[in-house]
Amino acid sequence: MLNSPVPVPATTDLPDLLDRVYYRYPSFLIDAVAEHEPGRRLVAVKNVTVSEEFFQGHFPGSPLMPGVLMIEALTQAAAVLLLAGSGAPATARVRLRGVDNAKFRRQVVPGDRLRLEVELGRSRTGLTRARGVAYSAGQTVAEADLLLAVEYGAASVDPTAHVHPAARIGAGTTVGPNCTIGPEVTLGARCRIGASFVIDGWTDIGDDTQVFPMASIGLAPQDLKYKGERTRLTIGRGNTFREFVTINRGTMGGGGRTTIGDDNLFMAYVHVAHDCHIGNTTIFGNGATLGGHVTVEDFATISAYSGVHQFCRVGRHGYVGGYSVVTKDALPFGKSVGNRARIYGLNTIGLARRGFTPDTIAQLKRAYRYLLQSKLNTSRALVQIEQDPSLTSPEVRYLVEFIRSSTRGVILRRPTRRVDELVADE
Repeated sequence: MLNSPVPVPATTDLPDLLDRVYYRYPSFLIDAVAEHEPGRRLVAVKNVTVSEEFFQGHFPGSPLMPGVLMIEALTQAAAVLLLAGSGAPATARVRLRGVDNAKFRRQVVPGDRLRLEVELGRSRTGLTRARGVAYSAGQTVAEADLLLAVEYGAASVDPTAHVHPAARIGAGTTVGPNCTIGPEVTLGARCRIGASFVIDGWTDIGDDTQVFPMASIGLAPQDLKYKGERTRLTIGRGNTFREFVTINRGTMGGGGRTTIGDDNLFMAYVHVAHDCHIGNTTIFGNGATLGGHVTVEDFATISAYSGVHQFCRVGRHGYVGGYSVVTKDALPFGKSVGNRARIYGLNTIGLARRGFTPDTIAQLKRAYRYLLQSKLNTSRALVQIEQDPSLTSPEVRYLVEFIRSSTRGVILRRPTRRVDELVADE
């Protein structure tokens, strides 16, 4: 569902935003913004008056707005959409890289009021496509597909921040007040770093990562065996670390590295201990805690105030409910809840939301029935799953391999009726 259109806040400085468009014609071709869905859609208006500079000498006696300026007006609207409310640094500028499928339907003359509608399309490797349409009196006057590039410029560091000269900070990254960044830190491009955080140690953070105030990333592991060895923390792209998150780097005994993939969300007070390995697109609720050497695979969710014991795994698309204690491996695609956690079956709703096909979900349900309802022990249940000709999906094969490769055992104990009643009451 699209967000309801809202006007751009009065604090938005349109002239400042428009000054960040390369090769902008000397005139502002936007008077106001009527609707704004951040990152998706914007509607601007332009009142065309006879006093516009571009009318002077242009078709004397019959002034017309040139088509190239119609494209410029749509570009300016798209630039405001890209920059306003996006968190882009003040050094960011927008460049028009290409125009496709431009069509001019009717003439624009003094007295017309243009409605400029732009919608963002796909973004890739720093380029964004936008569709722009200009209307006057309800009729289309011009339309075009625009190719835009955002160039972020140099990093912006608050004067009160303590950034070591040897630290490497990518283009377009903003560092907030009272922050501390150590000498071995590498920050990627377009990161947004909030106030009063600390990033130290041998730490690499990828592009487009956001760190909120008071977070602590890359400091020494909380392990009595650690004696200051050179160990690392490697973080991918597009991650979000909310307030008071703590992420420790690795220990030599655990391989010397803590790793985090791309597009993960760590809510407030999450703790990730040494030598953990986290995949992509995971979600950690407030206060979730990982012990050392934990592996969390892609698309897993660990809900608020849950703890995962050291050396455990949480499988792909696994769901750990709130306030749970996980002391064995949590099954992929399943719901593990409780203290100690028990298995509540397949996470059907979550899989449907992730786009799994009905056939795949049905196969996983059948595999789960072998594991939880057949009264076979685990080894025999796995054999039955492998011999069942209807269970051929890659997800089922991965489920079997996950269980076979477990060193701590997997959570296969089902809840009692009393526990079910308590969970239902909640």
